[in-house]
Amino acid sequence: MPRAALVAYPELHLCGVTGSRAERDARLRAAAEPLTGPRVRLLAELAGDLGIWLLPGTVCERDEGGRLYNTALAFSPEGTLAASYRKVFPWRPYEPYDPGEEFVVFDAPGVGRLGFSICYDAWFPETARHLAWLGAEVIVNPVQTTTRDRPQEIVLARASAIANQVFVLSVNAAGPVGTGHSLVVDPEGHVRAETPGPDPAVLTDVLDLGAVTRTRRSGTAGLNRMWEQFTDADAPLELPLYQGRIDPRRWRPATPDPPR
Repeated sequence: MPRAALVAYPELHLCGVTGSRAERDARLRAAAEPLTGPRVRLLAELAGDLGIWLLPGTVCERDEGGRLYNTALAFSPEGTLAASYRKVFPWRPYEPYDPGEEFVVFDAPGVGRLGFSICYDAWFPETARHLAWLGAEVIVNPVQTTTRDRPQEIVLARASAIANQVFVLSVNAAGPVGTGHSLVVDPEGHVRAETPGPDPAVLTDVLDLGAVTRTRRSGTAGLNRMWEQFTDADAPLELPLYQGRIDPRRWRPATPDPPR
């Protein structure tokens, strides 16, 4: 991939988790490290040597209190850890992780503003909505789906892109670990690129992040502008499920830095 600016890998790409549930959990716990550990230092060094934005999938993180997290990482071309995100919605009861407590976006100079979700997070529309509201132009969703619900995840990737007018990168593990079929979706829900099946593959694309601005300005299919739904004069909309509300004055997403 000559001149690639960003390289992304699937969920738990570095952990090799196969076997029974007990075997998998034992391997995950054995592989867990703090973010100050040698694995993060080596990945940062690799990103710096290559001069790229490196998103190495997710790792098993152990914090100072011994809690276990499924954590996505982003390393800058300068060889620094630029962002980390702990999976908010572990796939229960099958995953041994504690849930993260916040949504994460980060600015990648030369690329854009990116937000992380991890695998099962995509089944909760709150994740993509908050990332878009925080200004993400691209949602990167590393996945390790081994089950037969990958077709539904593909629908969710397209729906998240449409509902939030962002790019979505859904990067699934290939066989024999996962079922493959990674894809890149544009802000109107069109699949720009995809891998055809479970075999290992390299998926490449060049994203024009100006498409986010154009889609929001002109509307999806030239029609729908959901980020312009409210006016400052509208009354807040109560959300009983969240014991919160949509405040029309806070509805519009943050504005990323101008395109680079």
